[in-house]
Amino acid sequence: MKATIPPALALFAGMALLAGCTKSSSDEESWQPVAPGDMSTSQKEQQKRAMGAKEAMFGQLMGKLTQEIAKGGPASAISVCQEEAPRIAQQVSTEKGIKIGRTSRKLRNPKNQPPAWAKELIEQSIAEPAFFANSKGEFAALLPIKLLPQCVVCHGSGEQIPAEVRTALTQRYPDDQATGFKEGDLRGWFWIEVPK
Repeated sequence: MKATIPPALALFAGMALLAGCTKSSSDEESWQPVAPGDMSTSQKEQQKRAMGAKEAMFGQLMGKLTQEIAKGGPASAISVCQEEAPRIAQQVSTEKGIKIGRTSRKLRNPKNQPPAWAKELIEQSIAEPAFFANSKGEFAALLPIKLLPQCVVCHGSGEQIPAEVRTALTQRYPDDQATGFKEGDLRGWFWIEVPK
């Protein structure tokens, strides 16, 4: 009789294998996956900080995008992602005492490269939140971003993107890869690093 491995266990084992081979760009420490049920008290607190930072960044970014779309349409909202998103990430990082950013397998902004510890996991397109810790007591989270209905006008297929948006994207991002998505698709990830 052939034994089968539950999909969740296989995913966790695969993450353990990948994470054991990756290094942090900031401290060259190995990051190991941590299942939520196995987190220490301090790791649970770090996870809470990571989730709070993600919510803060997401809330501010969506608020700015909604405002700009209402004021000038979707083409003008592209400037929010290009100019405001990095400022919001820096502000949230400072306020929360963490590091946060967005990344994707299909980048629009080449500055949104993932940290070293997340690269292989992103190549695997993990669709569930993943958490990691290193021997220095630091904590990291990789949190999926699913495409919302209102985001299709900038990230959808060719016929879903209005001509003025396509023009603005070509001007601002000549090497744009971030189109062809459908509502609900895995668009990218928030990555967060929380100090000890």
